[in-house]
Amino acid sequence: MSGKGKVKVGIIGSGFEADIHAAAFGIMPEEAEVVAVASPTPGHAAALAKKYSIPRVFTDYRRMLEEDDIEMVTITAPNSLHARMTIDIANAGKHVVCEKPLCMTLEEADAMIDTCRRQGVLLMYAEELFFTPKYVQAKRMADEGAFGKVYLVKQSEKHFGPHAEWFWDVNRSGGGVLMDMGCHGIAFCHWFLGRPAIKSVFCQMGTYVHGDRTRGEDNSICILEFANNAVGLVENSWARRGGMDDSIEVYGEGGVTYADLHMGNALPTFSEYGFGYAVEKAPTTRGWTYPVFEELWNYGFPQEMHHFARCVRGKDTPIVTGEDGRLVQEVLYAGYESARTGRKVELPFGPAGVKRPIDLWLGR
Repeated sequence: MSGKGKVKVGIIGSGFEADIHAAAFGIMPEEAEVVAVASPTPGHAAALAKKYSIPRVFTDYRRMLEEDDIEMVTITAPNSLHARMTIDIANAGKHVVCEKPLCMTLEEADAMIDTCRRQGVLLMYAEELFFTPKYVQAKRMADEGAFGKVYLVKQSEKHFGPHAEWFWDVNRSGGGVLMDMGCHGIAFCHWFLGRPAIKSVFCQMGTYVHGDRTRGEDNSICILEFANNAVGLVENSWARRGGMDDSIEVYGEGGVTYADLHMGNALPTFSEYGFGYAVEKAPTTRGWTYPVFEELWNYGFPQEMHHFARCVRGKDTPIVTGEDGRLVQEVLYAGYESARTGRKVELPFGPAGVKRPIDLWLGR
């Protein structure tokens, strides 16, 4: 590896999130370029490579790790594979960008962090809400004192279910909507408030719509109590019809702000006939829809990958790391335990022998 010029990137995976990663690097190409993609799904890696002019294609990610010039690898595979892949990437001497959630268990999280530290590579946790322009502006205003003492931060993400089939399989995903999207809100509230200690977690969840597809929960409400006397409210759903909702609310003793990720960047549109694409998770484009523009930029993906590439070159310090992912994993544990018992769960919380976080809700 040269350590100069653009960071050479390999992507593991060829589905929806891999497409986002490839597109994001292309939007801000100054610091990095994707040179390889690996996926065992027949034809998928080749199709992604053709779409984004990626020169090298592999069906086994371990063969990709043998490429000397690749310096950073992004993981967009199912949750159950994150730990093994991260350890393999680190042992190959390459920096890691791991999609959320970090992994399945706290033991895996510790092994990932320890291996990357021993091998002298970065473990960066792909939480794009830390880079979403509208949400970054809200935090900037809060840090400048616009709202006074902030006592409540709410993050909500809801739609009618994920893209890929593996999300519905709790053996591969580790849980339902809390695992899939609650990890965003947990990380966001913690970051927005300045990373105070989390005292307790209270969670309610259920499978209301998709019981024929999954044992996982398709709706969850999670309340975090922080040591600075603030509260985080995280609402998530795979049961909401009508497309994607992603929003935050910030309440302080001196002010309030609301940020809807899509409505402020959308074109209210009515069509009898429908059209190609409106917004992520929108099931149809007939009738009223809200097509967005510059979608990936408004989500923060290009800024995120640009930042990670700069970290590889030593130009930036990672603002979101494996340690952030581990904390989220601990809160997910506590959330599933709380939903089972109907009680608050205090942190630290780390029961041994958990194979899937959802087992704490379903009963081991």
